[in-house]
Amino acid sequence: MVQSKAKTVQGYLDELPPERRAVVAKVRDLVRRNLPAGYEEAMAYGMIGWQVPLARHPETYNGQPLLYAALAAQKNTYSLYLTGCYMDPPTRAGLIAASADAGKTLDMGKSCIRFRKADDLPLAALGKAVAAVALKDFIASHEKVHPPKARNKTGGKR
Repeated sequence: MVQSKAKTVQGYLDELPPERRAVVAKVRDLVRRNLPAGYEEAMAYGMIGWQVPLARHPETYNGQPLLYAALAAQKNTYSLYLTGCYMDPPTRAGLIAASADAGKTLDMGKSCIRFRKADDLPLAALGKAVAAVALKDFIASHEKVHPPKARNKTGGKR
């Protein structure tokens, strides 16, 4: 499944075959245990996502919450997207170095780690990478690239 139509995380998990559900559940649990305070779990772009609540940062270019991390069961693999890791070069470098130290080879793009089973992942290093970027720091990094729109004196957009 490349993109799910499930409306809830539980619905997403329920539509997976048991062996694939077990892999997703293991990585999901790792992310949830290490996720900094303030992010929320929800379905995002057909995947399980961990995002900045719109109540905390409502001004996004597409009206959708800022995605910190996401997890998907693809057709033949799984994908873990770590936007926080992508936006924070020291965290990314630490994950890559820790992976090598653990004897793991990451199949990693800019923010996407592709894997076939949870044991392919350097789980301890991944937990540290997930935990590395606090919500306020993630928002600040985003705003460096996408400054908030100017507001007039009444608080509305110009």
